[in-house]
Amino acid sequence: MEDSFVKIIIKNSNLTKIQLETLLIDILAENIASKPLKYDEKAKLRQTKAAISRGSFNRTLKQAKKNIVHSIYTILLLGYLGIFEDTSLTPYLEAANKLKAYTTAYRDLLNTPRGAKEQLQLINNLREELETMLDQLSKTWTSSKS
Repeated sequence: MEDSFVKIIIKNSNLTKIQLETLLIDILAENIASKPLKYDEKAKLRQTKAAISRGSFNRTLKQAKKNIVHSIYTILLLGYLGIFEDTSLTPYLEAANKLKAYTTAYRDLLNTPRGAKEQLQLINNLREELETMLDQLSKTWTSSKS
């Protein structure tokens, strides 16, 4: 949740930080625990100062899933209406491709022996470019179209 990309993207997404955290717990908890977890156990994994109830966890999870479905339908609608062909969205597609390249390079680094300086430099360069690109994108379309 402290990753710089996550911070930039979540700030401009349809999910709150709490909804994303809840969704990740729901998806990842069983993989890590290697056994099915009950929702009250998942609720205990949320990073809050006070304990949250299973009901609160489930409501937040439901909100997150609803927001994701709405986002997907928005993408479908934009595609159907031909808005993706609008050149103003091209930078977003470029950012998505660069983000994929970054995650691929990062995974490759995890699978290479220590001291892969070239790979590390590539990742650092991509990270800097992406942070700048995402930050600019978060300001560009919303301010120019309002």
